Amino acid sequence: MNPEIRTFKDAGLLAHTTALRRVYADAFCAPPWNEDEAQAAEFAERLPVDVRRPGFIAALAFAGPEVIGFATAWTTLTPFPTDRCYPQAAAGLGPGHTADWLCGAREIDELAVRPDAHGTGLAGALLDAVTEDAPDGRSWLLTSAQAPRAMAFYRRQGWTQATHPSPDGKGIAVFLSPRHPARSLAVLPL
Repeated sequence: MNPEIRTFKDAGLLAHTTALRRVYADAFCAPPWNEDEAQAAEFAERLPVDVRRPGFIAALAFAGPEVIGFATAWTTLTPFPTDRCYPQAAAGLGPGHTADWLCGAREIDELAVRPDAHGTGLAGALLDAVTEDAPDGRSWLLTSAQAPRAMAFYRRQGWTQATHPSPDGKGIAVFLSPRHPARSLAVLPL
């Protein structure tokens, strides 16, 4: 069965909160994420705030009535936020590139697919669904440098790594989308 992908741009997404929480827990319970039910609950509790963010969009993949994957995104604020992992992203890019490349761009917050749907192309389809109408093609995301499968996935999707934390560290890597106008300016790894 080919999953159906539906997009949401408002609080209509909240009708699927329980399913999203389950997918989140299934996707992030294994290494390197090692998240638990408490972190899945925190994700679900953030959703009512997230759906009110400027430029919010979510894509959900359905296999029949069941949600098997999702992606959420929104427009990055100006000035650049200072909570969550934002300071690490800003430190890796510097203030000029942070403002020019990330502020006002579509920020991918979460991408999660149930383990039994890995390798099917679903994650790429969800990523495309939340980035296809990004302003001027400007989309970005960050992921853990300790998640080599995630890093390799984004590279295979044509995303460009713009920051290069130590692979042995606990840093995060910023990726620019294939249509991001600054992707050719990103410093390549050594």
